[in-house]
Amino acid sequence: MGEATSKSSSRKPPEPGADHQVISEWIRGQMPDLQPVLIRLDELIREVHPQAQFALKWKKAYYGLPERGWIIELVAYDVSVNAVFLAGAEFPSPPPLGDRDPSRYIKLHSVDEVDTDAMRDWIEQAGNTDGWH
Repeated sequence: MGEATSKSSSRKPPEPGADHQVISEWIRGQMPDLQPVLIRLDELIREVHPQAQFALKWKKAYYGLPERGWIIELVAYDVSVNAVFLAGAEFPSPPPLGDRDPSRYIKLHSVDEVDTDAMRDWIEQAGNTDGWH
């Protein structure tokens, strides 16, 4: 995914892979109530970005594009899923949460919250903005 330095962290980014199985297994290991949210988010990300690469690191799922780096991070907690847009602060209409540049995120509790025009727009914008390399 390139050799540029990270915009958001001094930690080493995950190694990309094309095998989606690692994400599917991670989703199955999450809280049962959150699995439908994660499944729908995963489907939407892969629908918008069919060339996405995947990784799992620090108990988080990462989605990236070779030319952009890691663009989206999913974090599952007990009652919500955070969809983190790693360059979200640069979006014309950024996601509402976060105070660490350049990332912004949204908390999701239901599939209905995933299936919105805003979520699709943020996922599309993520693919047009350099993420974490």
